[in-house]
Amino acid sequence: MFMISLPPAFIERMNRIMGNESEVFFKALNSPSPATIRVNPAKTVTPLPFPELIDGQVPWCSDAYYLRERPVYTLDPYLHGGVYYVQEASSMFLQSVFRQIAVDKPLRVLDLCAAPGGKSTLLAANLPTGSLLISNEVIKSRASILKENIIKWGHYNIVVTNSDPARFSGMKGAFDIILVDAPCSGEGMFRKDEKAIEEWSENNLRLCEERQKRIIADIWDALAPEGYLVYSTCTYNPGENEDMLSWVLDNFEAESVEVQHNYPGIIPTPTSVHGYHFYPHKSAGEGLFMGVIRKKDGQPFTLKKEKRSSQNQPPKLPTDILPLLPDIANHTPYLAGSTLGIIPARHAEFIQYLESKAGVIYKGCEIGESVKGTTRPAHSLALLHNLQKQHITRQEVDLPTALQYLRKEDIRFDAPRGAWVLIMYQGIALGWVKEAGNRLNNYYPKEWRIKRF
Repeated sequence: MFMISLPPAFIERMNRIMGNESEVFFKALNSPSPATIRVNPAKTVTPLPFPELIDGQVPWCSDAYYLRERPVYTLDPYLHGGVYYVQEASSMFLQSVFRQIAVDKPLRVLDLCAAPGGKSTLLAANLPTGSLLISNEVIKSRASILKENIIKWGHYNIVVTNSDPARFSGMKGAFDIILVDAPCSGEGMFRKDEKAIEEWSENNLRLCEERQKRIIADIWDALAPEGYLVYSTCTYNPGENEDMLSWVLDNFEAESVEVQHNYPGIIPTPTSVHGYHFYPHKSAGEGLFMGVIRKKDGQPFTLKKEKRSSQNQPPKLPTDILPLLPDIANHTPYLAGSTLGIIPARHAEFIQYLESKAGVIYKGCEIGESVKGTTRPAHSLALLHNLQKQHITRQEVDLPTALQYLRKEDIRFDAPRGAWVLIMYQGIALGWVKEAGNRLNNYYPKEWRIKRF
């Protein structure tokens, strides 16, 4: 048992909210956080990661599992290959919510405050066929981490942006669903993050509430008529939770949506607005709040189609890369500087429009660069979940060799002269090496390499 020092004003408020459950609530805050992972259904492995540690499924997310103890994730090649994502259990309630509101047709979804990528990768795994996800983060350094995690997940129907929410305001009616996992006072993370306790103050609560209102107001016009706003925080403060949903209902034409679920540990709001609290003494996870609002007004989105000139026609894909790509008729190639990539053809014009409004830092799947008539493959191509691996020279490696590769160290094996070779660990792609005469050049991204251990 360990003890955390909590702000007196927080203790007083939670005593009021919890009533006779206060003691067990604070006891839970002084217990270790559960370890959970969510697996990538597009990169299945048998057995599951850490089979000896699995301690049951997360009830509200079909792809997620509790672990008996927290392993050293960094030393597991599956993490680097996008087989799973390490995510806090309560936040995975998004799967239950999304499956209720997502109609079975192509959708445009905006994850507005997306870093480091937990909710975006969960959405990507649950999007209806033909959908597009815009994964945005306003802080540049966090946007880079988001981009890395999106690439590892291996889906090409995602665009990563680095923009202030206000930049989406002009895209009227563009998104069927907008997720706002709002910056908040972080009370639900107190037992995991001492910094959240240090930064807590009554004044900071008010600042968070004002910022949340500003964010929602900025993106409201971008939500389609009858579209859904999914709002969440990792705090217990009612002013940032049910009161915020009430503020939306008071200021916009909207209705509160009840989420159907069968999990008694999830506590509904004590107000008329539908919202759902996760408390650590009631469910195995951190503190979280989530609610859904449906927009009842606005104009449908229309995209003005522009005639393409001969100068901006899509480039042709090189013949050495074509066999590696699935369903090529559904892709539109693009060239950004010297980088060649693909995006979903059905969303190509919307993505072009998006680039005129927001700061796009990654889109679809980057394939590589053309060098002297051949293609230098991009790391993102190696991690594409449906890469046609049968057309590639592959090398299966053991755990020590995989970790050497992930540290960007030299590895050795016999390979065809001049060949690009896909490094595999237990059937999962990790990245590229190139045979260069007396050595193999390791092309694992320098900024992603394992730096410790």
